[in-house]
Amino acid sequence: MKPAAIPLFVVCASIALIGGKGASSTPFPPQIPLVWDEAALAEWATPLAGLEARPTHMSPAEYYATPIDNLKTYPVYAPGREPAGYWEMLQTVGPRPLLKPETFTSDSDWIAAGKRVFEEADALPIRTQDPALIAALRGPEAMRRRGADVLADGTLPELRWVPTGKGVALGAATCSSCHVQWHRDGRSIPGAPPGGPGMFRRTGLISQMHVANRVVRGQTPFVMASDLPSDGLYQAWSVPWLKNDVHRQLESMPREKLEALNAAFSRSGGFPRWNGSVFYPARMPDLIGIKDRKYFDHTATHLHRNIADLMRYAAAVTFAEPADFGPYHVLAPGTARVAVRRSDEALYALARYLYSLAPPANPNPFNDGARAGQELFEQEDCGRCHTPPLYTNNRLTLAEGFTPPAHVPATLDVMRRSVRTDPGLALLTRKGTGYYKVPSLRGVWYRPRLLHDGAVASLEEMFDSDRLNESHVPGGWIPFGQKTHAIRGHRFGLDLTPSERAQLIAFLRTL
Repeated sequence: MKPAAIPLFVVCASIALIGGKGASSTPFPPQIPLVWDEAALAEWATPLAGLEARPTHMSPAEYYATPIDNLKTYPVYAPGREPAGYWEMLQTVGPRPLLKPETFTSDSDWIAAGKRVFEEADALPIRTQDPALIAALRGPEAMRRRGADVLADGTLPELRWVPTGKGVALGAATCSSCHVQWHRDGRSIPGAPPGGPGMFRRTGLISQMHVANRVVRGQTPFVMASDLPSDGLYQAWSVPWLKNDVHRQLESMPREKLEALNAAFSRSGGFPRWNGSVFYPARMPDLIGIKDRKYFDHTATHLHRNIADLMRYAAAVTFAEPADFGPYHVLAPGTARVAVRRSDEALYALARYLYSLAPPANPNPFNDGARAGQELFEQEDCGRCHTPPLYTNNRLTLAEGFTPPAHVPATLDVMRRSVRTDPGLALLTRKGTGYYKVPSLRGVWYRPRLLHDGAVASLEEMFDSDRLNESHVPGGWIPFGQKTHAIRGHRFGLDLTPSERAQLIAFLRTL
């Protein structure tokens, strides 16, 4: 059970349902939902294809026995860009709280606090005090070799300094390092997926921070007992109920091949989280508009019923991911879960901020070409799946080759059809539910990768029939070891004339 000490602002809260999807206002003070609630967890996850069982989440007792981390973090400056006395200040300031919920006096305070969590809270598994890494970061020669970009204020936005009771640690921003689209011209779009031409290049230190703490890449909420990367990766991605699991080769894969495999994956515009796969990527999601979506993940791994589910999902992917699937336990002896978590109040603030995210100003005009494209969109019945105004019907489609079980949970809204995109993520990973979400087309103009695997790099490529050929060179992800790759599925629009395609693309870019 959750500890009995509950802040006064929670006790005196309104009993109204707070912050549901699409809520336009929230009474103050808010009622903070219980994140790790046994009743809410019962049907939260989608049963997995081939297993017909949901993953087993950690118990509420175990979850709430985990200590809370609420440490304030500070920006990391590139060498030569620190303000005078900044490093000395970090050595003496000591640990301070990131949030002080007892001081919030308005709903806007909660959203502002969520922005701080999004931008400043560091990834708990990979916080490190490794002196070699800190020296590499502060050394100008090492930074020049990395070729990283620096923001106009001299900071490296994906990294944070964390004063602790045992000295200054190096951290990585847990949300904004992956969910902000930073442009080299100084623009940024919070919540938008990163990657693509003209966008920010990272330092490359985050992967080394994972290694320093024996945590595999992908913000894994487990610390490995072994120093071997292959051991950690197999635990992170293996699918033991599959007879010919492709991840089995990770147990003996040499480091050079692992690095090449990861480099191939990076073209997807994502990273392989725990329970994901380096062989079947999932591109980084667009968080703008998340309040209107019914499911999380490309494969609808979890329901989005209310703001508590968004809090729950944020908790899961950062420090509470499951490791048990039916009768299968994927952790090796000695592997331990990360020993700290974020508070329910911090997760609530974060969720309120994510619900508040708005798209950037769209530079694409709704001109005669776009108007003709809208008519084509309607004529081709695209709205059947990509229904206005959200431009998604919030339903699920079948992965190619998947036959749903006789009793599909009533919580899933399934269309009995498949658009035949690559089924690997939905059938051959621990995120394999057998389904894909119908994505929203709103904001498609600023996304650098398309389709769930990030294989397509532009709307022009999406509507080019050449992508169906084995000789096609994808603009995005290419399977490891291949130079060409056919991007199959979603054939809608491929039979249009060149002028019609241009018109449809012009319309889609206005959404």
